[in-house]
Amino acid sequence: MAAAAAVGAQHWRHRTDRTGGRRRAGRLRELLVSGVVDSFGLYLGWTLFNLVAVDRGGLAMAALFNSAMLLGVVLSAPVVGRLARHLHGRTLLLVAGCTEAVLRVGTLAALLKGVDATVIAAGVTLMHVAAFTGFAAMRAEVAAVDARPRAMTRYALSIAAVEALGAGTAALLPMQGATLTVVFLVYGLSLVPNMLTARRARTARNVAPPVPGTFASRVERRRAEGAARGVPVALPVLAAGGGIMLLSAGPTLLSVALATELYGHHAVAGAAAAFSAGCLLSSWAVDRVGRLRLPAGVVWPLWGVGMLAGWVLAPGHVAGLFVAQFLSGLSMTAFEGGMDARLAQAARPGTVTTVLAWSASTRALGSAVAVRTLPLLIAAPQVGTVAGAAAAVLSVASLTALARRRKEASPVGA
Repeated sequence: MAAAAAVGAQHWRHRTDRTGGRRRAGRLRELLVSGVVDSFGLYLGWTLFNLVAVDRGGLAMAALFNSAMLLGVVLSAPVVGRLARHLHGRTLLLVAGCTEAVLRVGTLAALLKGVDATVIAAGVTLMHVAAFTGFAAMRAEVAAVDARPRAMTRYALSIAAVEALGAGTAALLPMQGATLTVVFLVYGLSLVPNMLTARRARTARNVAPPVPGTFASRVERRRAEGAARGVPVALPVLAAGGGIMLLSAGPTLLSVALATELYGHHAVAGAAAAFSAGCLLSSWAVDRVGRLRLPAGVVWPLWGVGMLAGWVLAPGHVAGLFVAQFLSGLSMTAFEGGMDARLAQAARPGTVTTVLAWSASTRALGSAVAVRTLPLLIAAPQVGTVAGAAAAVLSVASLTALARRRKEASPVGA
């Protein structure tokens, strides 16, 4: 009987440890559920934050806070790079989660109390440094369990879809009395599952790669350590990601403010639902596009065109706004998931957390410039004109990359 039990236990271990086994699937579900809960709470509170900002200062104030948010994402990359060299993934998730929870509640309370907008913007920046430090650590956990593009895109689409659900819920709730108290509680406590899942974190500290030989020179060791501290991603890849977001992400990231300005608060809920529906189809879209085996220089700009195409119609009718958000949800999630999966697969051992932080940071840098610039150039009704021009630029970039690929693939002299 004991021998049979031992054989059964060994068989169970084989089933759960192998690729595609139950242990991996269970860990992915755990990461997914904790990420979904966190993101719902974040966007429930953040949408309320944006609605209050629009009421008090219009599109300009909303753009200020969204720029501060994106600046926090940009700054999170060097912060993650430094912390990941000293902290295990478990500790990194706990520190980031506790810091973010305090700042979530603090910045929302300050806005409702009428504190100076510059002070609030500084708090928003710090909050999103913590938020995207934790987000990079969570994506590194996903990559440690399953580094395939489908897994990373599934995680990204689930997060994006539930963010839209949180945004839509906030737009429909009466923000006063007991409801406001509940929003505060959900906003802060939704980070608890992330901190609980940190107990099983697999990612280790980022360390310098080992130097061959017992008596490696001091110079060689310093070079290796410098490589670990630097940006472990090809700069052209990062620049491409940031450039695409610069041209395409502005309308989507200001969708709460634009929907409110164009059609009123209740349009935010419909726009969020449309965005969520697009997110749910992004995994299917990534699989379909992946079968074409096109290079990133062709595919990535086309995802940017997808983010922009619907915004040409958005000022004309509320249905155009919903189409814009549907296409944005599909295209933005597919682009971010595909880019992160590619970088995670190519990353040196021990650098995945830092690589993913730099990936999000450069995308956020482009987005921050877009969000801050868009309200300075146009009012909400003119967003379609800018979207059309940017989509044309990205289309030309994609066609140029496709022509270059075909030229390189054709036989010499043909």
